[in-house]
Amino acid sequence: MITVIGNLKGGTGKSTVAFNLSIWVATRRNVHVSVYDLDPQATITDALEIRAEDGYVPVIEPMHFVSQLGSEGKHTEVIVDIGLSDSEAMNAALKKADRVLIPVAPSQADVWSTQRFLKLISQVRKSGSQPETLGFMNRSDTHRAVRETDDAFDALSSLDGIKMLKPRLYQRTAFRRSFSEGMAVFEMDPKSKAAAEVEELGQVLY
Repeated sequence: MITVIGNLKGGTGKSTVAFNLSIWVATRRNVHVSVYDLDPQATITDALEIRAEDGYVPVIEPMHFVSQLGSEGKHTEVIVDIGLSDSEAMNAALKKADRVLIPVAPSQADVWSTQRFLKLISQVRKSGSQPETLGFMNRSDTHRAVRETDDAFDALSSLDGIKMLKPRLYQRTAFRRSFSEGMAVFEMDPKSKAAAEVEELGQVLY
């Protein structure tokens, strides 16, 4: 299955999600994972290189050419991190996607951006079937008195063309550290809140 992780707005945590999910699938589901880094910033590539240099397993070699996307075997899970500045690669990936996973930060600007992204997906796939499109709240507020995450979730749930998932990833230092350490959050601290959140998201998706 080809899962494209994207949004039109920067700063939604796409690469963080792609990195942690790819390692989760490889270790928890014990299947081969292909990761495509189609973001010119190459954040997930840097993190995977650190992982390989430090000797953590499994080692995942990122791929960078969208022309190769779809050539994997049927027993391979494919995760694609798309960037905003390469619209050609982004559109090509969306055309091949079995599903699109949209991380959304809790703000009105992110809700508007998601609406535009849904329209783009529909336009790119206008000549064929639409991919399964799933959204979830990322970088959610940790303080219960803050309502922005719930408000954004409710607004997104009312949109056509997207199914909002209940699991949420919260604004935690562990997610930022995961890149510099070359490890997923559940590898750094299996008992952490961040680890539990990735576990719940992975279970729902896979």
